[in-house]
Amino acid sequence: MSLKKEIVNSLREILSTYGYTEEINLETPPSPDKGDVAFACFFLSKILKQAPDKIAEEIASKIKTKEWIEDVTAERGYVNFFINRDKLVATTIEIIRKMDESYGMLDKKNIKMIIEHTSANPNGPLHVGRARNPILGDTLVRLYKFAGYDVETQFYVDDLGKQVAMLAWGINNIDPKTLPEPSREKPDHVFVRFYQKTYQLMEEDDKVSDEIAKLVRECELGHTEALELVKEAYEKVLEGIKQSLSRMDIHFDVFVPESKFVKDGSVEKVVEALKKSEYVDREGKAWYIDLKTFGVSGRNTKFFFTRSDGTTLYATRDIAYHLWKAERADMLLNILGEDHKLEAKQVQIALKLLNAKVIPKAVFYAFVTLPGGKMSTRRGRAVYLDDLIDEAVERAYAEVKKRREELPEDKIKNIAEIVGIGAVRYNIIKVQPEKEIVFKWEDALNFEGNSAPFIQYAHARACSILRKEEAPEYAHTNLLSHEQEVRLVKILARFPEAIGMACNSNKPNLVANYLFDLASQFNQFYRDCPVLKAENSSLKKARLALVDATRITLRNGLSILGIKAPEEM
Repeated sequence: MSLKKEIVNSLREILSTYGYTEEINLETPPSPDKGDVAFACFFLSKILKQAPDKIAEEIASKIKTKEWIEDVTAERGYVNFFINRDKLVATTIEIIRKMDESYGMLDKKNIKMIIEHTSANPNGPLHVGRARNPILGDTLVRLYKFAGYDVETQFYVDDLGKQVAMLAWGINNIDPKTLPEPSREKPDHVFVRFYQKTYQLMEEDDKVSDEIAKLVRECELGHTEALELVKEAYEKVLEGIKQSLSRMDIHFDVFVPESKFVKDGSVEKVVEALKKSEYVDREGKAWYIDLKTFGVSGRNTKFFFTRSDGTTLYATRDIAYHLWKAERADMLLNILGEDHKLEAKQVQIALKLLNAKVIPKAVFYAFVTLPGGKMSTRRGRAVYLDDLIDEAVERAYAEVKKRREELPEDKIKNIAEIVGIGAVRYNIIKVQPEKEIVFKWEDALNFEGNSAPFIQYAHARACSILRKEEAPEYAHTNLLSHEQEVRLVKILARFPEAIGMACNSNKPNLVANYLFDLASQFNQFYRDCPVLKAENSSLKKARLALVDATRITLRNGLSILGIKAPEEM
């Protein structure tokens, strides 16, 4: 980052003489022999009426070597900058070891942020198809905190919808003796059977559907008795969901029930305020916002915020919820499935019409599907998150037992839990949110290649070396000149930049990619540069300091992904 600042300042001075004062963009060259940072000159051809090659050569000749810039070359329209290796190595290792757990953290922003994620219907266990939301959401929470934001996490509980009404009806009307045995004695697994049976009965008996519709309507109108009936049902399932998430170290600061905004009159205020907008009209007795003006076309131009019977819709209550959040934060971020894109846009438009203090941003993710299609809780066609975690831990246990049978049983189990859960989280995070994941056991629990166990093993290897000989407080790091040593230091130095890029783009997969590159380079360094059997004592101490810096960075990076860094594997 210091190198880039120095480059930008040098380029700005030169480019201003050409009349160019816009933003300066730098690139990372495709290979180390092309430099550490590059500046493309092609866009300057139109301004200077010269070939990019000639412009690059002219700029390179004017750049002076400074504190961080050691060399400058010009090639095929690019100005290539090479970093001062000695300064890079010495400064990077010293900073990492001095900052320790805070290495990579960005400056405090003094910005209060609310991140809402998961918000799953509490009608049954989380299945793998929906598990991407809490894992992605929790990782973004950790990332934003590391990047200097003051973050509060919220789970929005849909206690007015049809799903929870079906659950409540089932619990109060179905004899549990008529249900199959639960897959496990955990509240969400026990009570999902009532929901699934209710779904089946609704398809067979219209009377059941009518009773559930009545319960939904009573809840939407804020009837205390109906809301209490539903709450008593969903709280049991929600407790089971919390247990599953807690096992993955995912927690929430606040659970916000949807009914709160009906009971306190917020929803009614939203309806009355929207009715006054010039973009609002009626179809019969139902009110809607005409979205044509806002770029929405086709069948979705009418955003209904009341029904003809006067009741409100989920999106209307969502508007009230976001107005409430906007009073409590400077930034709002929602983690949503790709099927919520239209509704999110509708809510944003309504919030702008109501002059909300903060308009939420959203990270949309593609669903995790099975090779045969989508997962479904109501049809009982799903791979539950609990089953995935158990399977991952069992497979990890078998691997650890095979490789480290001398370890005590409790230690093997502890390592297996850390490795198995790490594998599940990483397998989801390493993929860009908008890309679909087709769930396959062999991929989800792959402990080789680009996986959490691969990175965790690199950390454990660093810890193993340092157990045999502790890294000294001071070392002659100027002795680290081997190509693999320098490459490793360069990756270590990029950690804060990787954090910034991942945070700014809401793509935690960039942190996962970074850690895989770091672990891979550490393995190459370990292969080519003996540490404990180095040529002399001074070189050994310098390499131990580098191992320590790598250990710290791997641990900090894994922590952002919600993955523990074991000292033994």
